[in-house]
Amino acid sequence: MDGFRKGQNEEMSHESTGNLFSPGLEGVPVTHSAICDIDGLKGSLTYRGYPVAELAAHSTFLETTYLLIWGQLPTPQQLRDFEGEVQMHRRVSFRVRDMLKCFPATGHPMDALQASAASLGLFYSRRAIDNPQYVYDAVVRLIAKIPTMVAAFQLIRKGQDPIQPRDDLAYSDNFLYMLTDREVDPLAARILDRCLILHAEHSLNASTFSARVTASTLTDPYAVVASAVGTLAGPLHGGANEDVLLMLEEIGNPDCAGVFLDKAISSKRKIMGFGHREYRVKDPRASILQGLAEELFARFGKDHMYEVAKSLENEAESRLGPKGIFPNVDFYSGLVYRKLGIPRDLFTPVFAISRVAGWLAHWREQLGANRIFRPSQIYTGPEPRSWTPPEERIEPLDS
Repeated sequence: MDGFRKGQNEEMSHESTGNLFSPGLEGVPVTHSAICDIDGLKGSLTYRGYPVAELAAHSTFLETTYLLIWGQLPTPQQLRDFEGEVQMHRRVSFRVRDMLKCFPATGHPMDALQASAASLGLFYSRRAIDNPQYVYDAVVRLIAKIPTMVAAFQLIRKGQDPIQPRDDLAYSDNFLYMLTDREVDPLAARILDRCLILHAEHSLNASTFSARVTASTLTDPYAVVASAVGTLAGPLHGGANEDVLLMLEEIGNPDCAGVFLDKAISSKRKIMGFGHREYRVKDPRASILQGLAEELFARFGKDHMYEVAKSLENEAESRLGPKGIFPNVDFYSGLVYRKLGIPRDLFTPVFAISRVAGWLAHWREQLGANRIFRPSQIYTGPEPRSWTPPEERIEPLDS
């Protein structure tokens, strides 16, 4: 979510044509899904029926990924096999690394990720989506290689060589190692893993809808993920956690939060990290992320911006709470990622590393009962007219 702005939600309306029109398809069901359920009034989020809080407390990202994509928690042997396959496929072709080296160092990591995700189709796509082994292999490769490509571009743009994955490290430990070339604190790795679980899936948001639309054409999963990454890169979808940090830095001091909030509301300015299409209470992921932030600060030192964030949330409770506007997942996640040493413009790529699990779950589900998406439109253009030669055209008068 990109933040709250008064009046930003548009209402459904009936046009003179008699068609029901909902801008942005808001509130319009377009598919059946058994992957994720949200109760915005209760603040409940479940993956395949399991509360996300339980998964974040007890599961791992790869176990949760298996659950999302195949519908059930894996047996111990299935989980070991899946983890082993992911570890085996972490490395990327030298041609992918060479491609990343050709990208401008000033380019945004999300653009690099979209291009590199699409490039995997050149190596592995056979359009064999009716072959269960091809589907399994594609899932493994995308889950395994996306973090490697994100970390590789981060080092390449700094003028360094990418760091090869380590087979002895778990998923999140390995990503932080490739990003920093340092041994990873177990607490930091576990907290990142829990963050990935929280971001892995969230129903039919914009990037997931993009993934399902692309999947409905029966193209390969690499194109599906690339299209979803491109959608996530938009400022109205991903990236709000970066903007939350900018906002907190602008406020600067906890005592200034109330004045900032009043000015923002009166000027109808977006208040980043607040409000959600689904939730009318505090986003359950925000509550968990706040706890994760406090764990990190207790171990590695405080972040002054956390006090600003808490003050802003307290001030917003009386002003925005009665309207059902509370912190969403982006409000505390940026503080967590910053304390983990992740650069600010990698926040959204890290989100993508996680959300690949949800995109692939929806890809498989779409294939199970596919119908290509082809919505209609309400035409608002001119009536039929005839072409005229250039010399007979008259420039319209300014109104």
